[in-house]
Amino acid sequence: MTDRKIIYSTRCWFEGIFQPATVICENGLITDVVPYQLINAENVGDDVLMPGIIDAHVHINEPGRTHWEGFETATQAAAAGGITSVIDMPLNASPVTTSAAALQKKIAAAVNKLNVNVGFYGGFIPGNQSELEALIKEGVLGIKCFLTHSGIDEFPNVGEADLDKAMPIIAKYGIPLLAHCELFEEEEVHALSKFPGSYKEYLASRPKKWENDAVDLMIKLCRRHHCPIHIVHVSSAEALQSIAKAKQEGLPITAETCAHYIYFNAEQIPDHHTIYKCAPPIREESNNRLLKEALKTGILDFITTDHSPAPPDIKQIDTGNFLTGWGGIAGLQFLLPASWSALKKTISLEKFIPLLTSRPAQFLKIADRKGKIQVGYDADLVVWRPEEKQEITSGRTLHRHKISPYIGLQLHGIVLQTILSGATVYNNEHVIEGLKKGRTILNKHL
Repeated sequence: MTDRKIIYSTRCWFEGIFQPATVICENGLITDVVPYQLINAENVGDDVLMPGIIDAHVHINEPGRTHWEGFETATQAAAAGGITSVIDMPLNASPVTTSAAALQKKIAAAVNKLNVNVGFYGGFIPGNQSELEALIKEGVLGIKCFLTHSGIDEFPNVGEADLDKAMPIIAKYGIPLLAHCELFEEEEVHALSKFPGSYKEYLASRPKKWENDAVDLMIKLCRRHHCPIHIVHVSSAEALQSIAKAKQEGLPITAETCAHYIYFNAEQIPDHHTIYKCAPPIREESNNRLLKEALKTGILDFITTDHSPAPPDIKQIDTGNFLTGWGGIAGLQFLLPASWSALKKTISLEKFIPLLTSRPAQFLKIADRKGKIQVGYDADLVVWRPEEKQEITSGRTLHRHKISPYIGLQLHGIVLQTILSGATVYNNEHVIEGLKKGRTILNKHL
C-alpha cells in the first residue's frame, strides 16, 4: 500500500516565494508540486506550508542523562515546534560522543524513540584526535569543541596546540569544526561570588572579550588549515565584524545565533531567575539588535536553540544561584515562534524562512534532500500561522522538564501540523503517538 499525503495551501513556500500549490508526497518523498488545488488535497487555506524546520544545535543528553532530557521527549517537543530534524551535540550524554563506540551507543539508545529525524555531531577533546576519523566515517555531521570549560568534566576544552593537530584531519573530509567560543587567560573582576543571584554580575563574569578573542583564534586557525569552522551561539555583536571580514576573505566560516539571544535582553532579566542562565550569556538590547541585523545581512547564517535542559534542582530554580546553576536554555519547542516573534519587525517572512530551513540544511550538507519543497526531497513539512499568537504554557510544553523562559509569553507563530516523511506526526496540539517515523541522519557523502 502506498503511503500518500496530498496537501494544498495558498501560501506554499516553493521556489523561494509564496504561491498557491499542492504538494504530493508518496513513500516519504515529495513526488510532485502543482500550482493549483487538487480536488483530493487536504486544504490548509492561507496557513503557511513550508519545509520542516532544522535545529542544528540541540543537547538531547541520552544516554546517561535521560533524566535531563531524552530522545522521546526531545523529539516530541521538536515535532510540536514544527521541527522535523535536530542535530544532537556530543555532550551532555554519558558517555560523551568522542569515539565511534560512544556514537554507536547513542544511535542504539535512539532506536524506537524518534518522533523526528536526529543527526549527530562528534566531539573533540584533548587527546582524542585519533578518534576523529572513525567518528567522521561513522557519519557525524560535524565535530564540536569547547575553548573553555564545557560544564561537563568528561568533555574538557581544547587549546590552540590541540586544534593544530585536529583541524587537518577534519579539513580532509570537509565537515565543519563547531566551536564554543569563549577564551580567557584570567578570570574577570566581578562580584558574582558575593552576589550569586545577580544577573548583572553573571553577565560581567563572561564578557564579550572572551567571545571576541575566541572567534579571532578560530579564524586564524581556519586561515592556517583551511578547515571549515562554525561559530556556535554567537552572542557578542562585537565578534560580527571579524566574522564578516573572514567571509569576505573567502574563508570557510559559518556562524549561528540562538533564539534566546534575539528574543530576550539582559535589561529584562530579573535577579535570581536562573532559568535565563546560559553561556555565553544573554546580552544587552543594543547588542542583540545588531545580532538581528546580522541575520538580515547574512553575517549570521541561521538560528538554533542550543536546547540545553536540566532538572530544576540542577538549574538552581529554587535558589536562584547564577554561580552554581546549570547554564542552558530549554527552548527546543519554541524555535519557530520565539525567533519569528523576535525578528518579524526586522525581516520579512520570505527572508526568515531560510534561516530555519535551507540555510541549516546547506551547513549540514543535507541540502540535496532537506530544507526545501522540491520533487525528490524528503516529505518533511510544517503548516503554521505566523500572524497569530499564542500563550506558551507548561501544559503545552513537551520537554521533559516544564521549565523554560518562554513559558508565560505570548509568541507569534502557531504550529498547526508537522509532517515527517509524508506522515502527520503532530496535529491539533497533539503528537501522534506510536508513529515513530524519525530516522537517524548520517553523513553519506564520505
